[in-house]
Amino acid sequence: MFIPAAQSAYRTLRKTQPRVRLNAIFKNGYSSKVEYKPIRSVLVANRGEIAIRVFRACTELGIKSVAVYSEQDKMHMHRQKADESYIVGKGLPPVEAYLNIPELIRVCKENDVDAVHPGYGFLSERSDFAQAVIDAGLRFIGPSPEVVQKMGDKVAARVAAIEAGVPIVPGTDGPVTTKEEALEFCKKHGLPVIFKAAYGGGGRGMRVVRKMEDVEESFQRASSEAKAAFGNGAMFIEKFIERPRHIEVQLLGDKAGNVVHLYERDCSVQRRHQKVVEIAPAPRLPIEIRDKMTEAAVRLARHVGYENAGTVEFLCDESGNFYFIEVNARLQVEHTVTEEITGIDLVQSQIRVAEGMTLPELGYTQDKIVPRGYAIQCRVTTEDPANDFQPNTGRLEVFRSGEGMGIRLDSASAYAGAIISPYYDSLLVKVISHASDLQSSASKMNRALREFRIRGVKTNIPFLLNVLENQKFLHGVLDTYFIDEHPQLFKFKPSLNRAQKLLNYMGEVLVNGPQTPLATTLKPALVSPHVPEVPLDLSPEAIEREERGEAKVTEPPKGLREVLVCEGPEAFAKEVRNRKELLLMDTTFRDAHQSLLATRVRSHDLLKISPYVAHKFNNLYSLENWGGATFDVALRFLHECPWERLEEMRKRIPNIPFQMLLRGANAVGYTSYPDNVVYKFCELAVQTGMDIFRVFDSLNYLPNLILGMEAAGKAGGVVEAAISYTGDVSDPKRTKYDLKYYTNLADELVKAGTHVLCIKDMAGLLKPESARLLITAIRDKHPDIPIHIHTHDTSGAGVASMLACANAGADVVDVAVDSMSGMTSQPSMGAVVASLQGTPLDTNLDLRTVSEYSAYWEQTRTLYAPFECTTTMRSGNADVYLNEIPGGQYTNLQFQAFSLGLGDFFEDVKKAYREANLLLGDIIKVTPSSKVVGDLAQFMVQNDLTADQVLERAEELSFPKSVVEYLQGSIGIPHGGFPEPLRSRVLKDMPRIEGRPGAELEDLDFDKLKKELQESHTCVTNRDVMSAALYPQVTNDFLNFREKYGPVDKLDTRIFLTGPKVGEEFDVPLERGKTLSVKALAVSADLKPNGIREVFFELNGQLRAVHILDKEAVKEIHVHPKANKSNKSEVGAPMPGTVIDIRVKVGDKVEKGQPLVVLSAMKMEMVVQSPLAGVVKKLEIANGTKLEGEDLIMIIE
Repeated sequence: MFIPAAQSAYRTLRKTQPRVRLNAIFKNGYSSKVEYKPIRSVLVANRGEIAIRVFRACTELGIKSVAVYSEQDKMHMHRQKADESYIVGKGLPPVEAYLNIPELIRVCKENDVDAVHPGYGFLSERSDFAQAVIDAGLRFIGPSPEVVQKMGDKVAARVAAIEAGVPIVPGTDGPVTTKEEALEFCKKHGLPVIFKAAYGGGGRGMRVVRKMEDVEESFQRASSEAKAAFGNGAMFIEKFIERPRHIEVQLLGDKAGNVVHLYERDCSVQRRHQKVVEIAPAPRLPIEIRDKMTEAAVRLARHVGYENAGTVEFLCDESGNFYFIEVNARLQVEHTVTEEITGIDLVQSQIRVAEGMTLPELGYTQDKIVPRGYAIQCRVTTEDPANDFQPNTGRLEVFRSGEGMGIRLDSASAYAGAIISPYYDSLLVKVISHASDLQSSASKMNRALREFRIRGVKTNIPFLLNVLENQKFLHGVLDTYFIDEHPQLFKFKPSLNRAQKLLNYMGEVLVNGPQTPLATTLKPALVSPHVPEVPLDLSPEAIEREERGEAKVTEPPKGLREVLVCEGPEAFAKEVRNRKELLLMDTTFRDAHQSLLATRVRSHDLLKISPYVAHKFNNLYSLENWGGATFDVALRFLHECPWERLEEMRKRIPNIPFQMLLRGANAVGYTSYPDNVVYKFCELAVQTGMDIFRVFDSLNYLPNLILGMEAAGKAGGVVEAAISYTGDVSDPKRTKYDLKYYTNLADELVKAGTHVLCIKDMAGLLKPESARLLITAIRDKHPDIPIHIHTHDTSGAGVASMLACANAGADVVDVAVDSMSGMTSQPSMGAVVASLQGTPLDTNLDLRTVSEYSAYWEQTRTLYAPFECTTTMRSGNADVYLNEIPGGQYTNLQFQAFSLGLGDFFEDVKKAYREANLLLGDIIKVTPSSKVVGDLAQFMVQNDLTADQVLERAEELSFPKSVVEYLQGSIGIPHGGFPEPLRSRVLKDMPRIEGRPGAELEDLDFDKLKKELQESHTCVTNRDVMSAALYPQVTNDFLNFREKYGPVDKLDTRIFLTGPKVGEEFDVPLERGKTLSVKALAVSADLKPNGIREVFFELNGQLRAVHILDKEAVKEIHVHPKANKSNKSEVGAPMPGTVIDIRVKVGDKVEKGQPLVVLSAMKMEMVVQSPLAGVVKKLEIANGTKLEGEDLIMIIE
């Protein structure tokens, strides 16, 4: 071998005149005259990483390198790595360009090329190519044409093996070209058999057949693949040996007849007969078997007169018997691992042998070749292991490799911006590790693969990592069934790819506008709200407590939640009742923004202030932060998971009880659900961090209420049963909902076991005098039960009413921080705190702390300008005592009126709301019953109907769906019954529900629902299943959005809503210790032919670009439609490729699993099968159509 210091001398040597050596004549065809003639230029008749591998060897030897490239490869890296490069095959299909022998020879002769290296694949095993090179006066870097032909012909190779005394597997005597011949062999010799391409390898055109009925189809597919890859579809058939190891021996021979082996490689880890991971040397291979195998390989090579590099492949069974498979008369993909363990550069050796140097001159005698350590090669491919390894094409949006000691990378166009086409092999980069033992080598490989970041296309890295962590692999217990028998290898933890997904989201907003509907044209403010600092106790005492493991200095002070966690709900309720001060519940995290900002406040802003709240408001009764409308709005409009919101808030606020709004049997939905859904929901809510369940029913219908109470109680939560308040108990003329109605309800709820009793005044109708009467009456009857009051400040009397409640014996009242209070929200926290200072009911809250908390929300509120209620609502309004519109609904109705151009008619809507309520029987109005009244009111205004006209024309009018369902009884039975004759006139002969709506519903099968979700989505959690049980389509849309755009809840609110400004720099904290630094650079003005705009960012200092479809511009461009994943009738392309066979036509009946279309990509063919039985309604393809992944193929009805 040459040492680095000798390179210069070697380059000088090759410039001298050729010299001649005379050698003995060998009967096996070795040359009798070995002529040394230096090579000055080498053309590589190949592409990709192997071309670059040869170029590098040439550069090290001082040889000029020449590349050829197809039209499709004009941007490929291999042409740039060569000293010179020339296009070939203009106008030819991509693969055929590299198979054009005359043009390759012409390039050589026109550009003073001395020698040709074939690489592997393409023409590397074509003897006619080797002969054409020699006939043109060039040198072929490889075996002689005669040997290439003999070894490439599997029949001739078998004969040679038999002559050399090498064991073989039974098989056909010659190539088979028809399916009839294949069928005849299979019938004669039995199954299983294996079909192999007679004129090529690499797994192309290879099929194992175990069923006689599969013979013909498998033969046709294998033959077609072989023809596409090697230009000849002839097949070789042999018996298939079960459970073999695939061992190959690397050989090197010279023109003088010297042959050495470079030990063996284990290639047993295969998929579709293509090697995935290779190891050298073969682990756990007995030395005596290794010696026999290597001796047999050398014997065969000498027998056929082999020169240059080549490989003899064997199957080795469990008993140690081995059988010859074939000779690869070329360099192989996995030659790298042999180089690593022997220190021999195989490519340089090939060139030196082609020049005429002998192995002894190179220092390659068998006694000097010693393996050192273990090397592993992993082929990183652009294939999706979660989708049957289907080839994945597209643009490499991100490419970052793994490197370091003991790691070698052989790659080609692996860089950000590279295009992965469907025309060639899916190999992206070969990663080779080398260490002293197998486990250490695997560890290095594991680490390197984890360092890779590849975005834009899917890769097999998750699968490779699973292989590397498999205990059998690590101990070298391998055979060709390894992948098939380890299904756990296909259980992946998907790459989060958060950064690139977020860039795609921001690009989408910049190109196509907001991805959540904005209620007004106002823009979010350009502010970054100040988050007040959280105090740290660094006193010596605190440090000592932390060292003792009692409490960290960052932990907030204890609160009421400690009583609940340690002693349970009953003790918690008792503690609340024993407190002398008035306790407060802060609604800022839920009902306040639901009322003022259309429920649009995001987790991002809630979590920022959470630590401050935990430290400064630890004596709150509770924090209302979940349930009600926040659940579906989070999924539907904010594109974030409500469960994750709850979980993250709990981490930051461990000391204050959380409270949610539970709509009884409706959970957090708008309809009735099976009972097990409500129970499961409460159970999961408690597990995720919920403490107190405010359970109500929109009609105060006891059966619905009690179901919710039982579900919350069984889950371990505090049950706070709520009586929804309407009317006016201080007005003797309002008799339907009088004081007795409410005290009777209270009796029932206490009897049912509520821990806390709540009065839920959702419209703010509880006047101070009414409050005094109601609370006094309930307190007199139930002196030990804690009473909690909820109201809205729509009229402006909220603070006065809450003070009246407190003085009458209420334990807790709801407030919102000052800047989020008033109008349709809750009364002001600061006002209540200040009003009670110095009294027996003093809340013990510091007004300065309240002010600091309020300042944060005052700034944050400006980020939600598009949803600001003050756009249309300037102040509170006491007319709520007339129309009785709930606070949150008041805001929403006003927004809707303005958005519909009915802003001037909002007064009419309010009046109609009062009339609609009376038409429906003067009902309790809270979601979902309030929606029924609101829908009817808008229906009346839009159709210019009075209450009398509605009643008179009820039989002919088409009422809103919610009104019809209410009258049917779908949300329960109202106090006093349904209104007649309206109900009978509207329903006529429609079915009616008697009793509790959910009582007759069958339990939901959660396991079945999870399986259905998993068919369309990855990483489906039990939380996702619960969300889908409540909101099926909304959850499905959310999961699709999350998979496409990632954790958008991590973005600042302004950027989430309207996108960043060009030139703006900002940070995106993904998780603790991981922050993205982003700069928006530009949006391309030019539109690509397919309607794509390029958006440029700088991410952590590196340029990133995303491609976004311009949805407006594309309306004028024809783009192939995509299949809708959620619609099984739409059959999409499982991988990018070209349509080569269509087996059905419009109108054909098809069965589930029936072959529909054959696609070809990366030399692999795939049969697309029907996902269901039906009739072909529409075809979107023709033969030759080039498809991207998920492109629509056909529609089946």
